[in-house]
Amino acid sequence: MSAALALREVSVSVPDGLGVRTLLDRVTLEVGAGEVVAITGPSGSGKSTLLAVAGLLRRPDSGEVEIAGAAASALRERRRTALRRDHIALVFQAANLLPALTAREQLELVAHIGGGRRGEARERALALLAEVGLDGRAEQLPRQLSGGERQRVGIARALMSQPSVLLADEPTAALDAELSGEVAAVLAETTRARGLACLIVSHDEAPLTHADRRLHLSGGALREPDPLRG
Repeated sequence: MSAALALREVSVSVPDGLGVRTLLDRVTLEVGAGEVVAITGPSGSGKSTLLAVAGLLRRPDSGEVEIAGAAASALRERRRTALRRDHIALVFQAANLLPALTAREQLELVAHIGGGRRGEARERALALLAEVGLDGRAEQLPRQLSGGERQRVGIARALMSQPSVLLADEPTAALDAELSGEVAAVLAETTRARGLACLIVSHDEAPLTHADRRLHLSGGALREPDPLRG
């Protein structure tokens, strides 16, 4: 299994009073194509920083980030932006849908920004919405969709750019237990079906249940979770 996403000896420190606090201490992680990896950890442990580094939204103090085999840390900002645009998609805790656009139009907007053709974008948007279980809901506005349906639109929108890497920040935190399970299952199924590398940060149990691997971030280090603590 090839590593679509790789962090190699990545370190990040931030100011903390008169000193500094290490959030990531020479972290190494590989996520293969078609693999779902879930990261847990206490608040303030650096999980969001890890996602930001993996998503090329923040440069590490040291170490390397590789996306689809391309080393990113030394690239100039324009090249990093292009690499992020072409290979990385994000799913957030809130779907952040535009209230005046239908589910289909939310996806078509992604294609429009990327210079895609309108007819092809419409066909692809409808296919993706059906894939995440929203067949027949394409013309609904966000206010007409449930929380779980809005999050499914967010997942479909992320897939619209045909990424290599999917990063999800607490994607089920705002949902009840039943909807959390449904959305987590959709996220895992689409990841595996499309051969994406999926990295999820979550406190919720649902994404952890569907993950291929679960790691715990604490003290700047990624470790296998203690089986006695879960």
